[in-house]
Amino acid sequence: MRRLLGALTVVAVLAATGACSDDDGGGDVGPAGSPSGSASTGSPDGETLRSPTDGPTGAPEQQLPQAPPVTERFVPARTPRELATRLTVAEDLARASADGGEVRRAAAFETQLLYRQLARRPAWEERVRAAVPRRYRADVSAHVHARRSLRSLHTTLTDELPAWRIAEPAPLADLLRFYRKGERVHGVPWEVLAAINLVETGFGRIRGVSSAGAQGPMQFIPSTWAAYGEGDVDDPHDAILAAARYLAASGGAGGRDGLEDALYSYNNHSGYVAGILAYASVLERDPQALRTLSAWQIIYLSTIGDLWLPVGYDEERPVPVRRYARQHPERHLGTATD
Repeated sequence: MRRLLGALTVVAVLAATGACSDDDGGGDVGPAGSPSGSASTGSPDGETLRSPTDGPTGAPEQQLPQAPPVTERFVPARTPRELATRLTVAEDLARASADGGEVRRAAAFETQLLYRQLARRPAWEERVRAAVPRRYRADVSAHVHARRSLRSLHTTLTDELPAWRIAEPAPLADLLRFYRKGERVHGVPWEVLAAINLVETGFGRIRGVSSAGAQGPMQFIPSTWAAYGEGDVDDPHDAILAAARYLAASGGAGGRDGLEDALYSYNNHSGYVAGILAYASVLERDPQALRTLSAWQIIYLSTIGDLWLPVGYDEERPVPVRRYARQHPERHLGTATD
């Protein structure tokens, strides 16, 4: 965990020292719920993400300066310009490297935290969007829209962290293959399946049963799994294919309107539908963004703000949030007013 926080500091230092240009040459989560009762890329099942050389360019990890860590906790951006600069550096680094290095993971974590901060600062949105390169402007809008839409699902916050176990997700290549198969077999866009996997359990990082009894990486309640599931509800392949099967049966393979209706059946809230489609749009514009989203961490919004639950968090009973923050101050990542 300290290595990840130290690498996060390197990303912030790179942004502060101008390691990435604002000119691109062109001029510019708890589980949300469970299933009840866009154009596809058309790529073949099993296709990998494209080479880093095809995407936005960023500083290769081996060329990064060895900046000494100045903090062991996330520091929110102080201005819209700072947020835009840090976000550009982080997005470039997270998408440019194909391996799972600490800097890439930290860069992805930085994007996650900055988008959450921006979603709480409506007055900053247009200034940040104008300040990032053109290639990220639509993504800024989509991420903010997704965050605000999904936040609308939570009418109350809790003083306790859930009894979860946070584990490493399945390999990204495997997950992508499962999403592609769901699209090929059932006609549901793979980007939508990936977005659901992200929102529901952080690509399977969250291991635990929801308050509604939902289980597995795609969060099925037992009755829905009995109707649409095949195999093991905790297996990512079986769960992703069941989600595709469910969405197709609900009209999700029949265009935008049918997809919206199917997502509403999956989770009966308009904010959920909007959030899923917003994240899916990020992947439609650049499938390489899946590398960034798949490295996002589990962040739990509580009465005292955002709390990071890293891999290795394992609690059999709910944990008071204030006690957790005292024991792990570096995991208290922000409040509603930062």
